[in-house]
Amino acid sequence: MHCLFLFFILFNMNSIIVSFLITTFAGLSTMIGIIPIFVSNDKAEKIIPGSLLFASGVMLTISFLSLIPEGFALFCESNFIFPSILFTAIFVVVGIIFSSKISKKIEEKLSSNYLYRLGIVTVIALIFHNIPEGITTFLSSNHDLSLGLTLSLGIALHNIPEGISVAVPIYFATGNRKKAIVFTFISGFSEMIGAVLAYLFLAPFITNFVLGIILSMAAGIMIHISIYELLPSSFKYPLNAKVLLFFLIGVFVMFLCHFFI
Repeated sequence: MHCLFLFFILFNMNSIIVSFLITTFAGLSTMIGIIPIFVSNDKAEKIIPGSLLFASGVMLTISFLSLIPEGFALFCESNFIFPSILFTAIFVVVGIIFSSKISKKIEEKLSSNYLYRLGIVTVIALIFHNIPEGITTFLSSNHDLSLGLTLSLGIALHNIPEGISVAVPIYFATGNRKKAIVFTFISGFSEMIGAVLAYLFLAPFITNFVLGIILSMAAGIMIHISIYELLPSSFKYPLNAKVLLFFLIGVFVMFLCHFFI
């Protein structure tokens, strides 16, 4: 009897450890996005706009193809269709306003360095996006390992361009690789924070409505960053057809992740 009880505890602990490992893998795949900062600086005029356009394509696609529909579906679990549409729209707008306010506050302190400001705003947005993502990955993995693995693979793939959107502007703004790596790590590790919060505190209290609010606001934040930060920043550099193609590549990559993973 004691042996069976011990086996149950060990099995449960292993399930939790595996769920943490899967969430960590998904979050820290963001670090792959630091690769462009090791390219020579004389290619900065191509790397920066290409990376920003790619990241904006990724973020807009995530927002409209994943976050907004998922938020809407979660609201529908406890509401009729029209109130769910209204809630989704309201909290997307709240996310846009929140991102705008944060951006203005940072701009007051970093107005002379738009790339650095862009990197910091993106870190804040990704933390807000990655914490609920970490919660979802952890809970899914703990409930169904195969579902958690599939979800984490999709998240890992879209976290790579998110890492690019942090590492590239911060590195080319400061010339400091260590700083770019640290901020990229922080944005990715926030998924692990979501997993810890889910395990210790939040799991019993997270309702579909609350997750709907978080995902809708995350979508609003990403839409604001893409349209008002990433795209205008990329247009400050000489652009050609090849560079502009990176936006479409970002959209295409996220379509593949969404439909085939």
